[in-house]
Amino acid sequence: VQLQACGGGLVQAGGSARLSCAASGRTFSRNAMGWFRQAPGKEREFVAGITLIDGSTYYADSVRGRFTISRDNAKNTMYLQMNTLKPEDTALYYCAARRDSVVLATAPASYYYWGQGTLVTVSS
Repeated sequence: VQLQACGGGLVQAGGSARLSCAASGRTFSRNAMGWFRQAPGKEREFVAGITLIDGSTYYADSVRGRFTISRDNAKNTMYLQMNTLKPEDTALYYCAARRDSVVLATAPASYYYWGQGTLVTVSS
């Protein structure tokens, strides 16, 4: 089972980027999934989550209104559209999936499957 994240890169402040997370080895249509990020010297933090129970999404306060999480179950892929990027958004971004739960969670320990991370650097 693999989660493959991509789409990071160097972006100017105020710009946009779109991250993708492709799953292989099993389908995650019934698993809650999320995006996390980790900046140098900081702990991994929750960014956004999505579940299929009712299509619910949840965002960290720091990104609400700027980031949008979505998923395409037919493609077994999750996305994170990031707009109005700020230098403080610079981090290694990880996608993750819960093992057998459809319930949203914000704690990294609640997630079992992890992608390798993709770096987003926002220049001022």
